[in-house]
Amino acid sequence: MSTTPKSSARCEAENGIAPFDRLVEQVMTRPPYTDARRVFWIVDNCSVHRGQRAVERLRQRYPRSPRVQLIHAPTHASWLNQIEIYFSIVQRKVLTPNDFPNLDTLAERLLDFQYYWESTAQPFNWRFTRRDLKELLNKFHQPYSQRPAAASR
Repeated sequence: MSTTPKSSARCEAENGIAPFDRLVEQVMTRPPYTDARRVFWIVDNCSVHRGQRAVERLRQRYPRSPRVQLIHAPTHASWLNQIEIYFSIVQRKVLTPNDFPNLDTLAERLLDFQYYWESTAQPFNWRFTRRDLKELLNKFHQPYSQRPAAASR
């Protein structure tokens, strides 16, 4: 299997089950996913793909279970989710300022950026270390009166 990053994108006028299912169909019907033993979908906890009903809906569409597997990111952990990081880049580089004359122009701009990003993307350089995590967790375990004072605003 190729290790070159490849993204799949769609521009839909609305969010919902049908647009999500169209994205899944777009991905699952193309190589290398057509022949993969399992395909993991890392999703947030949006109602479109939350819970057992979403899992069952996808398993019915792709009956070679456990072929399609939904992995739900923890609530309030968007900083762990690579797609959320990508969306923050899109927000800064593509959508600001938000002055598109129509949805077609917006869709064209988003898809152009996706193709550009695919050709230039590099892994994100994580700077948050185990030590950083330990220090952060220690702050939460300290009694409130012993926590460092917040900087004045």
